[in-house]
Amino acid sequence: MAIIGNLISRSLRIRKKFTVKLGTPRQYQLQVLHRLLEKAKNTQFGRHYKFQEILDSPSFMAQYRARIPVHNYNKMNAEWWYKALEGEDNVSWPEKVKYFALSSGTSESASKHIPVTRDMLRTVKKVGVKQLYSMANFDIPPRSFEKGILMLGGTTSLYEKGDYYEGDMSGIQAKNIPRWFRRFYKPGGRISKKPNWEQRIKLIVRKARQWDVGTVCGVPAWVQIVLEEIIKYHGVKNIHEIWPNLAIYIHGGVSFEPYRDSFQKLLGKPITFIETYMASEGSFGFQARPGTKGIKLVLNAGIFFEFIPFNEENFDADGEVKPNPKSYMIHEVVEDVEYAVMLSTCAGAWRYLIGDVVKFTSVKEHEIVIVGRTKQFLSLCGEHMSIDNMNKAIDMVQKKLGITVKEFTIAGFPYENLFAHRWYIGTDDVNVDSSKVREIIDQTLSEVNDDYAVERTAALKEIFVEILPNEVFIDYLRCKGKEGAMNKFPRVLKGEKAKDWQSFLETKAVANGK
Repeated sequence: MAIIGNLISRSLRIRKKFTVKLGTPRQYQLQVLHRLLEKAKNTQFGRHYKFQEILDSPSFMAQYRARIPVHNYNKMNAEWWYKALEGEDNVSWPEKVKYFALSSGTSESASKHIPVTRDMLRTVKKVGVKQLYSMANFDIPPRSFEKGILMLGGTTSLYEKGDYYEGDMSGIQAKNIPRWFRRFYKPGGRISKKPNWEQRIKLIVRKARQWDVGTVCGVPAWVQIVLEEIIKYHGVKNIHEIWPNLAIYIHGGVSFEPYRDSFQKLLGKPITFIETYMASEGSFGFQARPGTKGIKLVLNAGIFFEFIPFNEENFDADGEVKPNPKSYMIHEVVEDVEYAVMLSTCAGAWRYLIGDVVKFTSVKEHEIVIVGRTKQFLSLCGEHMSIDNMNKAIDMVQKKLGITVKEFTIAGFPYENLFAHRWYIGTDDVNVDSSKVREIIDQTLSEVNDDYAVERTAALKEIFVEILPNEVFIDYLRCKGKEGAMNKFPRVLKGEKAKDWQSFLETKAVANGK
């Protein structure tokens, strides 16, 4: 078997030497948009917005921007995608949609149904192959390419709903994985089909010794839980005593930084961490260069990107986009500016705001970091606090106090005629001094965010910190039917979600006799 790993590793390096760029980022993206418009011109959406006239225009990009309005999920679904759910074909993409991915529901609708077309599945595979080729850039032992790949996603069981199937995007992908990949895929078909997350985890934990895993994929919080359970169940010091060949962790969904230190404690030796950019709407890129934090966007695989500056000119205080925002193509962006990501895709999403906010770390390499969500930021009084700011504050708390924070969330509220923030910190460490946590958070945010520093002397009067067992966050997701590997706890709670969380905590306190 060792020869297989060496052959794969060698072939990747040979291919890398012969890979030649054929076009500029602008050329790639204009070509993608032209192909999307051409293929969808006779759909209901394409006829309504006169795609053929856009294609015939000598300035078709300008026409596209002028004619097609910006959509979020609610608008796209209410006007178009509901028809596909009802069984109509040729709605916003020229086919009858067979699969709908259910999102994790951290914003907007609690149960989004995202169309997954045959072309999108091909795009996801294409991006996956490109990521495999990029592995040649990393110092990965050849034997890792012959070992098992543990994918901690949602259940692969799909639910038949008349003319279509719905389920987690990971389940849809698993149903369509190539035959050659199945010999590497862990935990295997039988376990991954279990709809109950706890059942899947128990089986994975028990069978862990039977597998030779070289790569783990999944959202950091849930992967950490699974690795901790494996270590505890088998009575070992670290995960490498179970999987000595584990060399790669591929992660995404949330920032890895708050988890990095606690994750390292589960390892017996260094491994390679690689970030990906995936969502129910598609696969967009991956970390392609070691030593950099940037995710390289894939520009020639059925996704057309636009970027809207995430500022008060284009978005209101609730994170809703204003009419006719100014958008930029990949060659027009600049580094260190926050942009909301807007997509047009081969699944029939058109000028669709995915909800992510990014910064370009390298325009030349079209590499980004995800710094937040359009709806998950906090700016009650002009403090403009992003998830990136919050992650840095939590990271500093962990480093200075030597504790592990597995989850956290923040709510803002009026306080004594001004405003306040309340941080809910999830940790299983005992005797954590909330006043010290508050001090570190406040100091860190004042250092990394000038607006926050100003408002702490003005309208942002107080910061409160509540320390909770990590199980409280898991229980909340569980009671909402969102326990499992594809679900993420929202970092910012607003409106009804904040009230619901507070009500949950009060009910739990009463039940515990507090």
